[in-house]
Amino acid sequence: MDRPARRRSTAVIALGAAAALLVGCTGAAEPDPVSTSAAPEATPEPAFTSTYVAPEDFDLAPLTGERIAVGGLAAPSLAAKIDNHPRARPQIGIDRADIVFEELVEGGLTRYVAVWHSDIPAEIGPIRSIRPMDPDIISPLRGIVAYSGGQQRFVDMMRATDVYNAIHGQADTDAVMYRGGGAPAPHNVIVRAPQLIAQHSELAPPQQHFGYAADAASATAAREGAPASSAALVFGSLATPSWAWDAGSATWLRTMTGGAPDVAAGGARLSAVNLVIVRVPVDVIQDIPTTQMIGSGEAWVLQAGKALKATWSKADRSSPVRLVDANGLAVRLAPGNTWVELVPNAGSVAIG
Repeated sequence: MDRPARRRSTAVIALGAAAALLVGCTGAAEPDPVSTSAAPEATPEPAFTSTYVAPEDFDLAPLTGERIAVGGLAAPSLAAKIDNHPRARPQIGIDRADIVFEELVEGGLTRYVAVWHSDIPAEIGPIRSIRPMDPDIISPLRGIVAYSGGQQRFVDMMRATDVYNAIHGQADTDAVMYRGGGAPAPHNVIVRAPQLIAQHSELAPPQQHFGYAADAASATAAREGAPASSAALVFGSLATPSWAWDAGSATWLRTMTGGAPDVAAGGARLSAVNLVIVRVPVDVIQDIPTTQMIGSGEAWVLQAGKALKATWSKADRSSPVRLVDANGLAVRLAPGNTWVELVPNAGSVAIG
């Protein structure tokens, strides 16, 4: 082979070797995976969300201690002198009263001062005449009192209070009082309660009348009282009502003199969440039994099948009745309606 041919062959071999070397180097230069000691980025935890819901604001009904919407009872209360003569029964709307006071009147009978505020029936009655102890009972409530009249001296006493007097037969009550046909006069004067209240909406609502617990189980008698199932009362010769505890309804059920269940005109049995029995002196002044409300004495508070001995006091006409236990601490009633039995000291109370 001549020299130029050898040179070309050598060049070709050299180029082939270089190409092979280049190919080999390219394969060997592929980088290995990079290793690191850093931890993987953590997924953030979701933010904490509270499930707490703040309770809504509320007011307490001043005559029952029950929770109500704020500002829900801005109207005045309506007290009425309710007849309890046998011819007046069954009474209208008395089962829906917040508070009922029972008092001795003439002839050994009783009458009621019933007070409505949180639950107003379309009608109430029959109403009767005012008596000398009624200004002391009703004055702390303010609001309105409805009655059929009475001796002028007693009417003057009632008019001298801060309570608006709505009297049957007056020009301002023509549209809200009438004689019904369900009973003979004078046991038939009926009051259109919502309309009467609406006429005096500018009057203030009542102040809180008793102390109340947050619930029935927290009431003073429920916590500290002794077991009791009945209460028999003697006001006078023709007034001997009684009460019995009914666990099913969690109320005290009223029985009339003679033993029949006491029911309202709508058929509901008269009942009370709280039964307050107050022993009071009664003086007969010009043939009128007059309960003395300013003073103090013994009392019982019955609630939740329990009876608690207590002391009552009333400082003056405009003050409500105050109840304290044996330690001088305020007695708290259960939320709900209350009957106050103003039993004469000359009468009797038997709790069993």
